[in-house]
Amino acid sequence: IIKEDMLGKVERSIPSMMDYKIHINKASMFNTPAVFAVYTSMLTLRWIKKNGGIAAMEERNEKKASLLYSEIDINPLFQGYADKKDRSSMNATFTLLNDDLKETFDSMWKEGGVNGLNGHRRVGGYRASMYNALPLESVQVLVDVMSELERKA
Repeated sequence: IIKEDMLGKVERSIPSMMDYKIHINKASMFNTPAVFAVYTSMLTLRWIKKNGGIAAMEERNEKKASLLYSEIDINPLFQGYADKKDRSSMNATFTLLNDDLKETFDSMWKEGGVNGLNGHRRVGGYRASMYNALPLESVQVLVDVMSELERKA
């Protein structure tokens, strides 16, 4: 419920999408927000809150990144692309140093249930995305596959 005489009296600039006067003048047909995006954002924010909030997400993501980067650093078959000081906790990029093992490694991670590990089409290598919803156990599967490859090599 909006008092129409109050519309347009805002002293500061606001986005047209948030200006109710425009919506009223256009009979509520100025623009339809991306409802699905708003809805999924709401669900995501509720999930984050339910799981401890931003601080918990940061801690969770640091654990996942630490687990994977530790394996990349100690396993002589792999090398990370980013300098240690510049590493992302969301996307770890790395390469397999022995091209002869690529087919074996690719089969192993796919058989382990890991998906979407392919790197950039030009750079190659691998990219492990560890977004908020990915559990630590999923990262552990990849680390186990990497360790197993080292034992077999």
